[in-house]
Amino acid sequence: MGAPAKCKKCEECTVAEYMLTYGDMVTLLLTFFVLLYNPQTIEESRLQLILAAFSGLGMQSGGNTLQVGKLAELGNTVMALPSLEYGRAMDKSRKKAISLFQPEINTKKVRVTEDERGLIISLAADSFFRRGSAEIDMEKARSTLQKAADLLKSTALAQRTFKIEGHTDSIPTDPDSLFPTNWELSTARATNVLHYLVDFGVDETRFQVAGFADTRPLASNDTEEGRAYNRRVDIVILTEGHL
Repeated sequence: MGAPAKCKKCEECTVAEYMLTYGDMVTLLLTFFVLLYNPQTIEESRLQLILAAFSGLGMQSGGNTLQVGKLAELGNTVMALPSLEYGRAMDKSRKKAISLFQPEINTKKVRVTEDERGLIISLAADSFFRRGSAEIDMEKARSTLQKAADLLKSTALAQRTFKIEGHTDSIPTDPDSLFPTNWELSTARATNVLHYLVDFGVDETRFQVAGFADTRPLASNDTEEGRAYNRRVDIVILTEGHL
């Protein structure tokens, strides 16, 4: 082994030559494994595990060991990171949902998204309900609700709990109508979606139902486009931390 290389900052400081080669090797290995991942198909839970493992890297501390299951050192950073098994199931369900609802996604009747709660299937209220009504237009909604029921009954989601959330825009309802405020309207819409999903064979005991009125908008209520975006019913496939 050759003489130690001199540090540029200080003549007295030395770095063993093998450390330079070792550092290059580790960098190349990291680059190699990064290239193995296709960002279009990588599972979100696996990516979170990888990112968590590299937290706090230093000269001597190193990373955390990757292993199947929850990482205790994450603490409250993620409410309850699913194990890899659950992560794979959720990833498959997301892909299946996008495939199932592709026609509805193209016509903006359905949106499939994810957040910390889980996988969200958003039904555009204007495509399924008459204005100011909680009655579902089954002529338009039957096929979509049947697809949703088939997804929720799938083997991959056998251990999951679901939540149906009703949302409205900020325009008040008629106080003399069946729904004097948006709270009643949003709750009734969510409940009616539940009833039809149960009719299509989904276990009623696995559901939670909530109405949020206009308190959780996705867009500004100052425009008609934004209000239409906010009028929705969300079917949420909950993660373990939101049971």
